[in-house]
Amino acid sequence: MSTNKPEYAFFDGKIVPIGEAKVSVMTQAFNYGTGVFAGMRAYWNDDERQLFIFRAADHFERFRQSASLIRINVPYSPSELTDILIELLRIEDYHADTYIRPLAYKASMTTGVNLDDNDGVTMFAQPGSGYVKDVEGLKVGFSAWRRVEDNAIPARGKISGAYANSALIKTDASLAGYDDALVLSEDGHVAEASTSNVFIVRKGVAITPTITSNTLEGITRRTLIELLRNELGVEVVEREIDRTECYLAEEIFLCGTGMQVMPVAQIDHRTVGTGEIGTITHRLRELFFQVVTGKAPRYRDWLTPVYVPEHVGK
Repeated sequence: MSTNKPEYAFFDGKIVPIGEAKVSVMTQAFNYGTGVFAGMRAYWNDDERQLFIFRAADHFERFRQSASLIRINVPYSPSELTDILIELLRIEDYHADTYIRPLAYKASMTTGVNLDDNDGVTMFAQPGSGYVKDVEGLKVGFSAWRRVEDNAIPARGKISGAYANSALIKTDASLAGYDDALVLSEDGHVAEASTSNVFIVRKGVAITPTITSNTLEGITRRTLIELLRNELGVEVVEREIDRTECYLAEEIFLCGTGMQVMPVAQIDHRTVGTGEIGTITHRLRELFFQVVTGKAPRYRDWLTPVYVPEHVGK
């Protein structure tokens, strides 16, 4: 992510300077991870001088669903949250690809672990191109850590506390010389990477774990399934994936708001395919960036423009 800092945040029902968006060290979410978040993006189209929020309604609907899993009330509809975000982005006046972070959290200042009814909602945004370095292929390994189980912490929601699992996975991968890691569920099947969904390609078929495989119900994942089927004519199968299938895959790619579409070149020191970005991954990534920047007319309804046409930038 960029080191550029936001100047404003939505906090306590209004947009305030970022320095005023603070919580106490006694806040329950800080102590116990009882919060949820969303990762969203807005993409800058320089030809149109426009910033497009990608699938805002879908992201905010999942955000509300994640909150409901741990009994957090978000008192705003997806439409209202989108309006708040538009206002925030206009105040920031970003003219670059932008990462967006809404959060909802348990706001009580008690040391009890019960999920009471004191909830907070906040949101900020900052310019940045991505979490990972721009490379043509990631080096990944299988993590010794297992993916959180849905019956322990809801895996299909973005629960703040559950990302301690992701941090352990990603940090150990980095220390071992990898860019990221694939993670197995307790039954030994591939779940996802540290913070992203995974696809493999075998015999021209794109395969991804099911949403009942302790995976996040990724919006980028859902987008790519549709693009693969409808635009590229690639068969997509959702099923369990064995570890060794990844060693035999012709292509592997990770996807998510942070990763976007990122090819994997090596897994456990084994070359994936030719070691170069595969044909399907390459075509899909090119198409994805056309879609999110407003250059694919068929998918403009996935985009929410931020600025009115007469807006003049800095």
